[in-house]
Formats: sequence, C-alpha cells, structure tokens
Amino acid sequence: MAKFQQRFDVILSPTLAKPPVRLGLLSPLPEGVGDFLKERRMFTPFTALYNTTGQPSMSVPLYWSADGLPIGVMFSGRFGEDGTLFRLASQLERAKPWAGRRPNV
Repeated sequence: MAKFQQRFDVILSPTLAKPPVRLGLLSPLPEGVGDFLKERRMFTPFTALYNTTGQPSMSVPLYWSADGLPIGVMFSGRFGEDGTLFRLASQLERAKPWAGRRPNV
C-alpha cells in the first residue's frame, strides 16, 4: 500500500457505505454477534484498509442527509504525512465550515 500511495497525495473515498444509523442499531448482542459483524463490514467497508495499514486518514463532514445528519468524506494520506491531512482539513473547513452544524435529533 505504501508503494501504491506514493503516486497520490491523498485518496478520497466515502467514510461509510450507508448514512448514519440510529444509536444502538449496530450494538453486538451475544445471540447476534455474527449478524453484527456482517452488518459492520457492510457499513464500514472503506475504513478497514486504512485501519489495517495504519495510514493516516480523516473523516470530514462535507455533506448532510435530508435528516440533517453528517455524511463523512474520508481522505487517506501517505505513511507519516499526517500534516498533509491537517492542512487539507483546515482548507476544507474554511471553505465549508462545519463546526457549528448540529444534527436535528
């Protein structure tokens, strides 16, 4: 992955495969652990690669659903270049501020 990433400053992907879900929906219950693991994999397919490789990544709330919930956009950078993501986050927040946004729940 490190060799592949050298061709790109950052890689853009969705953070999640689905919009945010109600709190507790993905809670693992002893009798449903298998279903929980399957649902979690389907909900977060984009983050696993970067969790495994240890590359720096960030999720930035650049869009909101019709219900007012944040939709994350994930940017992943090269090994050891966390600063690139911090600079990008700063530029994105100036262009489209999100600090004052709150979900309608």
